[in-house]
Amino acid sequence: MNKEKLIKYWTENSDEDFDTMITMLENHKYNWALFIGHLLIEKLLKALYLKTNNEYPPFIHNLLSLAEKCRLDLDEEQKIFFATVTAFNINARYDDYKMSFQKKCTPEFTSDWVEKIKSNRKWIKKLIIQ
Repeated sequence: MNKEKLIKYWTENSDEDFDTMITMLENHKYNWALFIGHLLIEKLLKALYLKTNNEYPPFIHNLLSLAEKCRLDLDEEQKIFFATVTAFNINARYDDYKMSFQKKCTPEFTSDWVEKIKSNRKWIKKLIIQ
């Protein structure tokens, strides 16, 4: 697959995950909404990595590391965003973290983070199409 097709693949898959995140939020599956939020940001960063570096993205899930490998000049708030959303992947996936993460994922907490994910999604998509 060529570069443009791969970027399109990552971006379209991210869009599908965005819809899933919203569905999970609407159905009160808050921990899963945030887990899917991690996936959609990861896919966008992998598309951006491919665009920026002209090579297939690394097989990592750490969003801060991916963002840095995309050569993004991140402020402290963005670094915290990527580090926190990376934790959603771990906390939703592994049983020993799930229970405490589920308790943390109140409607308010989840809605706040979904809004941050939406905002960063728009920003990364803009970088991809530039």
